Amino acid sequence: YRMEYVKHVSTINEINIASNLPSSRAKVFLESRFYMRDALSNLLHLDPLKIPLTANPGEPPTLPKGMGYISLSHCQDACIICWSNKNIGIDIECSNRNFNYEGLAKKYFHTKKMNKFNILKEWCAIEAAIKWDRGKLSKDIKNWKYRNCKKIIFHTKKKLKVNLNQFSFSKWIISIATQNDIGSSTNIICADL
Repeated sequence: YRMEYVKHVSTINEINIASNLPSSRAKVFLESRFYMRDALSNLLHLDPLKIPLTANPGEPPTLPKGMGYISLSHCQDACIICWSNKNIGIDIECSNRNFNYEGLAKKYFHTKKMNKFNILKEWCAIEAAIKWDRGKLSKDIKNWKYRNCKKIIFHTKKKLKVNLNQFSFSKWIISIATQNDIGSSTNIICADL
């Protein structure tokens, strides 16, 4: 979905949560939750406002047991939602994002080719893996090791190995982390851009 920062229909609980957030964060919170509900509504054939979604700020979104797993990511101009019957994590980054990639690389990453695009790919992969693990960026970023050529990402402390599907779509880099091999199954991307 394209982030347009416009008001959408939300649950009473989401409106109450947003009222305690700074204005700019509240808009992103409400819009991204609307998009999750919209996507799940199409998938599950339920009224968007009746979907039992828990998606508090700073926490991974969850559905009740038996309804699958959902992951959310957004950047300045897009929001992406991923659903699976198995645990999954997703991240999206705008490929022209302006950030201090050298400082980020020196502090956290292990990429030998230190250029902006490679660091952004590594960041995107690690964020997807952290979302798959239901972890915290500040706590887990140093523990994930990205190996682009192997399409696998490792957590050194937990001894986890997660499959990674990373690709470009329009002007974005997208990373999907999952335990199963998603490369051999059909991947569907629905764009509402």
